[in-house]
Amino acid sequence: MELDPRNYDNIEIKDSDVRHIVLSHLVHNCFKETAESFISSTGMEHPANYPADMDKRKPIFQFALEGNALKAIELTNQLAPNLLTENQDLHFDLLSLHFVELVGSRKCLEFAQTKLTPFGKVHKYVAKLEDFMALLAYEEPKNSPMFHLLSMEYRQHVADSLNRAILAHANLPSYSALEKLIQQTTAVRQCLHLELGKDGSSLFSLKAFLKS
Repeated sequence: MELDPRNYDNIEIKDSDVRHIVLSHLVHNCFKETAESFISSTGMEHPANYPADMDKRKPIFQFALEGNALKAIELTNQLAPNLLTENQDLHFDLLSLHFVELVGSRKCLEFAQTKLTPFGKVHKYVAKLEDFMALLAYEEPKNSPMFHLLSMEYRQHVADSLNRAILAHANLPSYSALEKLIQQTTAVRQCLHLELGKDGSSLFSLKAFLKS
């Protein structure tokens, strides 16, 4: 089911609202220079606690994205004490990110035994540990069925999760206004399709919508 574009005409969108949505996305993702330029060019006021929040989060996010998980862990412990102790899933993801960087080196097994093996006592981590250990069975880890664990996409996933957790720990929104708006829009469109769509059209896809 596709909505008639003419239904949008009577919905007023204020420029100020759009600007705040864009700025929230830039601040959330630590795009400091771009955010500064955007604020300057639009004449907006600086958000509260700006830019101290970004200055603290950006290096942590960047280290995780680069695969330097131990440095990301060190800075996270300084900025948000107890966060990784309380969020073991995130701690495991960061340690596994470092393990991936060590695959093929002599330190790999030692790190796995000292840092990752303790997680094996918890059932939900067993399958994940097996996936990471599977990388060691291949002379070329990129040929492993688990090759996606070596990808930039996996680093991005861990870095994004860490960024959201730090924001939540500081009682700040863990998702930007833009992300929440897209999530809500997608959910509403899909619900409308299920309730009203009887013409055989496919379920709403954000990816397809962006290409239209």
